[in-house]
Amino acid sequence: MRVHVVSDVHGNAEALARAGDGADALVVLGDLVDFVDYYDHGKGILGRVFGAEKVEVFARLRRGRLGAETVRYMRSLWESLDNAADVVQEAIVEQYTELFGAMSAPTYATPGNVDSPELWPRFARDGVHILDGQAVDIGGLRFGFAGGALLHPGFVPNRRGPWRPYLRTEDEFGAALAGLGEVDVLCTHVPPAVAELTYDVVARRPELGSTSLLKVIERDRPRWSVFGHVHQPMARRVRVGWTECVNVGHFQRSGTPHVLRW
Repeated sequence: MRVHVVSDVHGNAEALARAGDGADALVVLGDLVDFVDYYDHGKGILGRVFGAEKVEVFARLRRGRLGAETVRYMRSLWESLDNAADVVQEAIVEQYTELFGAMSAPTYATPGNVDSPELWPRFARDGVHILDGQAVDIGGLRFGFAGGALLHPGFVPNRRGPWRPYLRTEDEFGAALAGLGEVDVLCTHVPPAVAELTYDVVARRPELGSTSLLKVIERDRPRWSVFGHVHQPMARRVRVGWTECVNVGHFQRSGTPHVLRW
């Protein structure tokens, strides 16, 4: 069996259309949407709506911690629109139409933090399976899927904003993992809480890794744990006991899937 795994697609539909070439199945670990393009500020949803100059300011602020100044600036952008929620949803649906249409069959996909999972069911079709908190058999191995990213402790998200990232508490994410049962391959958007896997060497800050995921890996010893989320990790692979933990790469930039063979 040969399975290709990608994460952090961020709008790269052209490469996604080729990602399943030569594979028996394609696994997509989320962040399909290109919301903020940090390489080309004129692209992505924010670039389309507000223009490159304003996105450059946001990107500069975002390179630091998500502080009050960043929140105020983003709020000012949204408030400049008469119907911000409609504008954002229209742009997301447009991207999803292209991205889900590019997926080869069979594809097994789980959402990332930049995704809107409530929209995903409308794009499911024969051969494209949407999974979050479920497990499936692929080529004789059990693959378990849990999507989203972690909510920083003490952070209260704005549930009434025009766009809401897919964030879960550690307890909520742990419950999703518990519902999988024992699996051979753990498929998540976020990494386990291992320093080498969570630290982004370009952004120069750690992302949140899951302690629940790490505990499941240590307890159940799956063959692989695959994930994305951290675009430039200190280490792409770390072995935890019997399990090979692999950041499958920033697919938007690389266009190259990670390959699992057995």
